[in-house]
Amino acid sequence: MAPPLGDIAHLGHVELLTPDLDASVRFFTAYLGLTENGRSADGTSVYLRTWDDYEHHSLVLTAHETSGIRRTALRASSEEALQRRVKAAESAGRTGRWVEDEPGIGPLYVTTDPDGHEIALYWESEWYRAPDELKPGLKNQPQAKPGHGVGVRRLDHVNFLAADVAPNGDFVHEVLGARPTEQIRLDDGRIAAQWLTFSSKSYDVVYTEDWTGSQGRLHHIAFATDTREDVLRAADLALDTGVFIETGPHKHAIQQTFFLYVYEPGGNRIELCNPLTRLVLAPDWPLITWTENERKKGQAWGLKTIESFHTHGTPPVL
Repeated sequence: MAPPLGDIAHLGHVELLTPDLDASVRFFTAYLGLTENGRSADGTSVYLRTWDDYEHHSLVLTAHETSGIRRTALRASSEEALQRRVKAAESAGRTGRWVEDEPGIGPLYVTTDPDGHEIALYWESEWYRAPDELKPGLKNQPQAKPGHGVGVRRLDHVNFLAADVAPNGDFVHEVLGARPTEQIRLDDGRIAAQWLTFSSKSYDVVYTEDWTGSQGRLHHIAFATDTREDVLRAADLALDTGVFIETGPHKHAIQQTFFLYVYEPGGNRIELCNPLTRLVLAPDWPLITWTENERKKGQAWGLKTIESFHTHGTPPVL
């Protein structure tokens, strides 16, 4: 039986790997409008935040020989909730380790999902206090809106690639307490993709089948915008600044998210999305299952489904 919804409050932040740290930092600050909020002592990691994040950082960029994802951090709703999820992870054979290696974040319990993606759980968090030059006009907003770039509001979700979707979805559901909201079931019974939420958002975490059979890879991370117009503006800005557009703007059929897929210079796929109006408020929300034939109708407004091209490096040429 799955734990009660609410032990994990929300998606906290992610750590991406990049072979070109300086170029990746420029992408996230100049194009997306994130704010740099510190660097590691050795200078190999940069901490960035979206303007509406109450925590120290939304994203960590770490220099590495390849692109990809290193860590996904989830904030618990209390210290007691954190300890319950740690106990559940250990009971499920996902024993991890405790670390304190990020600024503004208390002890993190680091484990992995069945596919090998690093998952960190934590409770203690330092609330962000903006310096004078970034103070907002409204006291219920952590930081002033950026006057440049897309100006994304928050980190919205992570889409993992997985060799086998089902056990990973089961882990996030049964051990961490997320609700699956939508999924794709192929004719042979395999679950090809599953969307799960920890809150009233329609999804926070997605698992997509990796057609290469590899483990631990990333499909994309996504940042939420205020409006659909912001996604359209992001496409214009991408053209103006040389950001590689993979596809979009379009509207996904599953979850109905309006989106744009781009690549940052380090080789990671980034989604700009506007899912803000679609919430899962029903406590008895039924899991919506899409068939293989229904999925063949297209990923977005009849658009052919985008394959999982990411190969830790060069974006695909479409």
